[in-house]
Amino acid sequence: MFLGVGLVAPLAPLAAAVPAAAQVAPVAAPVVAAAKKDPFSKFRVSVSYTKATKRGGKITYYIKAKNLGPYAADYFGIGGFVPKGVVPTLKWGGPKGTKCVWQDQIFLCMPRYQVKVGGTTWLNFQLTLKKNTKGSAKAKLGVVAYDLPTGAENLDQEELARMGLKGHLYMKNTKTKIVWPQKKRRTGNGTYTPPPPPPPPKWNPPSPTRVERNEKKDT
Repeated sequence: MFLGVGLVAPLAPLAAAVPAAAQVAPVAAPVVAAAKKDPFSKFRVSVSYTKATKRGGKITYYIKAKNLGPYAADYFGIGGFVPKGVVPTLKWGGPKGTKCVWQDQIFLCMPRYQVKVGGTTWLNFQLTLKKNTKGSAKAKLGVVAYDLPTGAENLDQEELARMGLKGHLYMKNTKTKIVWPQKKRRTGNGTYTPPPPPPPPKWNPPSPTRVERNEKKDT
């Protein structure tokens, strides 16, 4: 099973960012301060996602990240904080060889390749809301990138994790409105039935689509 130190350790910089993302959820991961020095690799992140859905509906996210340099990115994660009130199973797709971990509100994936300056990486995934989740579903998604020391390119992820590398966060906030069902309300002319929510965007996941289950039962 790949879920060892190599994938759990990258969650630490995200846990340190919880105060800045308090609208999402607390996270029970080791607290390590994000790096403050200039990063080896800066990322420009874009996130496309479902803007409105019904109760018990699905939310699809597509994250795309471009490495702006000045160096190639060897060790990074893509994902972030997912909304509260979702069922503990999701579907995802990513580049070949990508591995993921989902703990509490953090869903993070580690691609198995280097992203050169000017290159891109991506991740898409689909969550299902619990039927009693109301209001809005908030997420904070993007990239956490690590400064890999010279000579460490060939170390495995477990060795890299033991080095205590610091992470730089490149995140975007998202907010999906939960708009259905709504109670009928009476007007002067009778009963008004609100229109249904807009149809969700079509999701064409790569094949095969992978399934991840949250390690915590209560999400």
